Amino acid sequence: MMFHNHHDRSTHRARGKSLGIPELIAIALGGMVGGGIFTVLGISVSLVGAYTPLVIVIGGLIAALAAYAYIQLGVYYKDEGATYAFFKRTFPGSPFAASLIGWWIIFGYISTLALYAYTFASYAISGFAFADSVWTRKLVAGGIILVFTIINVLSVRGMGKLEDLMVYTKLVILAIISFVLINHSQTSLPALLADEGPVNPMTLLIVASITFVAYEGFQLVINAVNEMDTPERNIPRAIYAAIALAILIYVVIALGAILAIPFDEIVQNKEYALASGANNVLGHWGTDLVILGALLATSSAISGTVFGASRQMAVVAHDGYFPAFLAQRHNRIPVPAIVTMAALAFLLILAGNLQVILEFGSVTFLLVSLLMAVANFRIRHRTRSSLTLTLLSIAGLLTGTVLILYYEYTRQPEQLVFILTLYALLSIGAWSYARRQRRLAKDAPQKTGP
Repeated sequence: MMFHNHHDRSTHRARGKSLGIPELIAIALGGMVGGGIFTVLGISVSLVGAYTPLVIVIGGLIAALAAYAYIQLGVYYKDEGATYAFFKRTFPGSPFAASLIGWWIIFGYISTLALYAYTFASYAISGFAFADSVWTRKLVAGGIILVFTIINVLSVRGMGKLEDLMVYTKLVILAIISFVLINHSQTSLPALLADEGPVNPMTLLIVASITFVAYEGFQLVINAVNEMDTPERNIPRAIYAAIALAILIYVVIALGAILAIPFDEIVQNKEYALASGANNVLGHWGTDLVILGALLATSSAISGTVFGASRQMAVVAHDGYFPAFLAQRHNRIPVPAIVTMAALAFLLILAGNLQVILEFGSVTFLLVSLLMAVANFRIRHRTRSSLTLTLLSIAGLLTGTVLILYYEYTRQPEQLVFILTLYALLSIGAWSYARRQRRLAKDAPQKTGP
């Protein structure tokens, strides 16, 4: 997730020269093609096998429904606070609504940070004898979070050039790997589907909902609203184009994986499926290339998530819904927020496993996107939104949320307990801060203004 480099660089550009469509698409793709595909691939294949590419397309369509509400609200409000700001401004009379979405979205980002770091660690140690040691993986994940925390605290501008390089290099590497794998395919898609037999459409929808987190990141374009010309034209173009490109990239990677790598191997090594498969097909250079691609993808995603989400955390704290110290900035860098996010992501890595972190992330982004769709429905006349598309996005996101929870309930009730406990704690925290804000507002009636 990489909008920060442009964000900083644009301040040095001449007026009128701002972010164009290619940069905005890169912002969204930098956010989406992060650890998501590497993480989602193994889990999808273990659940639906040869239907993985189809599931990825359905996940992308759900993401496009979610994007509709974000785009309509983004063009209407033109507020770089994105998710949190839209909800707060659409429901101005409810401090609890603002607080709740603030807490949920920030912890959603913390879970994706944990997910990317966990995936980074899995690939980083995949070539060593201790590749399957869970604690080594967790410590390496903590280490990479620490590295990007230090980088984000020390310098923003220095990351800019490196970030662009990481995003474009990872896309090239992913393309090369996918085409080479497809070239070395051991079978064909029709043969795989014939072996697979019929699949329950409900299962396809459930897995599509679980993979939703791989598309999380398109809303970062909205954070750059102050750096672009004609947001009403550029926001929709950039976001829809980026989602279409992400679907294409993911489908090609998934095809390469399922055609060239035996399923049991993808499932067995689901944390680093592509690397183990490439080794058999392409030898050690193939593995090294995959590992490099995965490390670049997860690194750029970790860096951008730390950057973007820490700033959103500081805004929520500034509004009084998080502890006040999180709003502090040193040279415009929200150091306490960055450090707190990193620490919480590491705690989540210590407490959960890859699957539970992935599912918490997907549930959170489905829920938050559903709330965005509801907010858009509420002011649909002002955002000039199509009633059909607005209702369709609410229905699609609600279905995804219900299905993922149903899956947890039937398959992994203990994971569901973990996820629901986390939500209960977040909601209590959000409620207590909203209550405090309400009390402060009552005690200060003489203060008027925004």
